[in-house]
Amino acid sequence: MLGSVPQIFGYEVPEDDASAMLSSLFESPISFLDTSNGYSGGESERRIGAALQARGGAPEGFVIATKADGRNGDFSGRRVLASIEESAERLGMDDFPVLYLHDPEYYPEVDFFGPGGAVEAMVEARKTGKADHLGIATGSIELAHRFLDTGEFEVLLMHSRYTLIDRSADELYDRAFSEGVGIVNGAVLGAGVLSRPQQDHALYGYLPLKPGVLEVARRMEEETTAEGIPLATLAIQFSLRDPRVASTAIGFSKKERIPQTLEALATEVPQRLWERIEELVPPTELWLH
Repeated sequence: MLGSVPQIFGYEVPEDDASAMLSSLFESPISFLDTSNGYSGGESERRIGAALQARGGAPEGFVIATKADGRNGDFSGRRVLASIEESAERLGMDDFPVLYLHDPEYYPEVDFFGPGGAVEAMVEARKTGKADHLGIATGSIELAHRFLDTGEFEVLLMHSRYTLIDRSADELYDRAFSEGVGIVNGAVLGAGVLSRPQQDHALYGYLPLKPGVLEVARRMEEETTAEGIPLATLAIQFSLRDPRVASTAIGFSKKERIPQTLEALATEVPQRLWERIEELVPPTELWLH
């Protein structure tokens, strides 16, 4: 949303707001920023690159990760290398601490694994120093397993499938953790379902919201409100308290969200509340899988 995607998030993000958020972010304890070549047609990366240039680079130890994206049906190795160059130019970076292959599930006809394919190009990018570590970012658990089978991917980013209301990725996370793959757990607020459940929502995980899911989120909010704690606080902490998860990626575009998020991290949640929330987790048929 840093690049402004009102058709998904419902509101514009002016460039000045994005710039102010990024400036505050770089001065905060948060040390990880996730973006992608394809976000907002490259506008997200462009804005981040401008903020980096304005401050003379990222803070020491700060990790910026981006993703190689397909385009117009093309997700060949050649397209991966072009995506990397586009991202490097926008962000002003010669190499990336983490570089993901992004959303392969939207290219079902593409052979990612053969000669001249995207996996080969990603490995080449690591060999030539354009990427320190390779990741796979996908919403498909089946494809995640296939990419991990190659032994080339060191980071797994999964979205929407390990949250308060969906545990689809649990077994996948067990595998990744046992193999030493870093896990980045994304979209833990469910695009608003777990931060604003009283509003109407049509989507969860970029898919139509299954009947009954929103009602579960609202019942969870009743429990957390009774304890004087926002549901979003538990949604974030749920991911962070799991020892398998290395980093948690949440989306925000306003600098005010930074102190709100840090406050959520510092809030003490009683064990009895965690137990009540677990009792409300919906059945597997309501998960994304």
